[in-house]
Amino acid sequence: MFSKILIANRGEIACRVARTCRRLGVATVAVYSDADADAMHVDLCDEAWRLGPPPARESYLLGDAILEAARRTGAEAIHPGYGFLSENAAFARACADAGVVFIGPTPEAIDAMGSKSESKRLMEKAGVPLVPGYHGADQSLAALRAAADDIGYPVLVKASAGGGGKGMRVVRAADALQAAVEGAKREAANAFGDDLLLVEKYLDAPRHVEIQVFGDTHGHVVHLFERDCSIQRRHQKVIEEAPAPDLPAETRAAMGAAGVAAAQAIGYVGAGTVEFLYQDGGFYFIEMNTRLQVEHPVTELITGQDLVEWQLRVAAGGTLPLAQADLAVTGHAIEARVYAEDPANDFLPSIGRLRHLRPPVEGPHVRVDTGVRQDDRVSMHYDPMIAKLAVWDADRPAALRRLRAALEAYQVVGVTTNLEFLGGVAAHPAFGAGAVGTRFIEAHEADLFPAAVPADDTVLALAALDVLLHRQTQAAAAAARSGDPYSPWHAPSGWRLNDDNYQRMTFLDGEEARAVTVHYRPEGYRLDLPGGSVTARGEIDADGNLVSDIDGFRRRVTVVRHGHDLVILDRGRQHRLTLDDPAARAGERDPGEGGLVAPMPGKVSQVLVEAGQTLEKGAPLMVLEAMKMEHTIAAPTDGTVTAVHFQAGDQVDDGAALLSFETGDTGAP
Repeated sequence: MFSKILIANRGEIACRVARTCRRLGVATVAVYSDADADAMHVDLCDEAWRLGPPPARESYLLGDAILEAARRTGAEAIHPGYGFLSENAAFARACADAGVVFIGPTPEAIDAMGSKSESKRLMEKAGVPLVPGYHGADQSLAALRAAADDIGYPVLVKASAGGGGKGMRVVRAADALQAAVEGAKREAANAFGDDLLLVEKYLDAPRHVEIQVFGDTHGHVVHLFERDCSIQRRHQKVIEEAPAPDLPAETRAAMGAAGVAAAQAIGYVGAGTVEFLYQDGGFYFIEMNTRLQVEHPVTELITGQDLVEWQLRVAAGGTLPLAQADLAVTGHAIEARVYAEDPANDFLPSIGRLRHLRPPVEGPHVRVDTGVRQDDRVSMHYDPMIAKLAVWDADRPAALRRLRAALEAYQVVGVTTNLEFLGGVAAHPAFGAGAVGTRFIEAHEADLFPAAVPADDTVLALAALDVLLHRQTQAAAAAARSGDPYSPWHAPSGWRLNDDNYQRMTFLDGEEARAVTVHYRPEGYRLDLPGGSVTARGEIDADGNLVSDIDGFRRRVTVVRHGHDLVILDRGRQHRLTLDDPAARAGERDPGEGGLVAPMPGKVSQVLVEAGQTLEKGAPLMVLEAMKMEHTIAAPTDGTVTAVHFQAGDQVDDGAALLSFETGDTGAP
């Protein structure tokens, strides 16, 4: 076993590797960019080495700087995590040349499986079933068009290198192919430095099922069963589970054997994942990821194995800890990826500080892999994942109950998250029945993206009660500091001379003003709400939660305050209200009025229009790049571009006015 390793990554995976190393007595070295100087993974490791500025190209992708850090710190091996340099064959070779062990497969295996085209040729030779497609070297538009015509629409155009849904486009008709090819090539070149594409038949109702494989340097290869990763947005997984629900036993066995055959075909060493599409009883090879996968915790939970420990032992020259016959599935596990993103806005990333962060309590049934803490910032420079929430129980229904409860308990304020969306998926009857597929979100869009509803009377009562209790605390402190602490003028009870003691509060729920009238009573408060009156009282407990009693119904909620804003967190739901302050509102204006604003911080990668150009609704105007994704700004209506405020390469902030746009008839026929 190694005595010291360097972890060439950040965030939750760097923390995950560091914890196993600590358990095994292996010293760790963290690397970090300036944006991560105070990050959790830096604190968890025994030593830390600065790489450079925040952009990954100037820090985490600098192989030479990472190797220099390993040399200077005496690290014997480098664990690449996933992403960044984890599937970079050149870096793996550079490690070998420097006398440092790369904790992963050989460069030859990375090369073989890093190219989707080459990997499919190898898999075809090994007898692994493939999706019909074109994997040729001729990348001209004519060749790709001929291939698509031959395969038959719809087709999937995707990058040969990399993964994660980047450089991937669904093309449903021939006239859309050129734009899809150009966009996929641009995104692939930016994400992977390789714009080679392949074209495949687009399966309309598949499941995404993958096999965890492991090999050692002594010729042994095993699989650790399958995971279903069908719940996806933007072609990226958000919920994974193991074992796959409702998979026939013979298919499960055949997939496992195919995964092992795929690994053996390239002499695979270390952790890898062989990914398949499954539909109508058949399964087809997609690709092999030559690294540890994000979703590996569900495999660990059902097998009782630590896959990072396996990686370390195999990389140090040891044999696999267990043979195939010794591996077995126990129970069921589900993982949900908690992201700082806005599901209602096409899952665009959300940037900001984590003002309040309270994960569910961990234990035998609940695991939280994270790389952030309260007050950390979600940066535009990296993936916006906050955590991986994984649960385990004896069977799928029990695990699903655990997931629902854990999602309800997870609290994040400061950025928009997908927690409520994940809760909606977990609570959906179709998901409960195991009717999963890669089109699940599309098929149940109406259920998973319900229309926003105004705050009800209970939410308003909770908000008013929280304000009143905090005012009571502040008034008591002020009275204690005064020269006359018993004066009735210090009382927060609304006391008035010869008048009823009441006051009015107004909360802004979005654009709508909601009034609450508070009447002070000896036993608490009478609150006049839009739907009627209630009696309320409460207290703030030692953990800062609001313990309320409203008409005899007691409940405990969390209210996070920032200025006049209140976020009420109650059983997995968030309600945002603002205590109305006319003076504060007087200076507000809409920075985007008359224009189109950036939905997120990022870099302008393309400007597609110029001032004076008339366009129809939906026409692309500008392309933004942030967090490894492209987002196209489109014309909201027919109109004319009156000004363009940024050029390609410019960095823009969230809410920045990108273009000025005047609505009106374009004169198009």
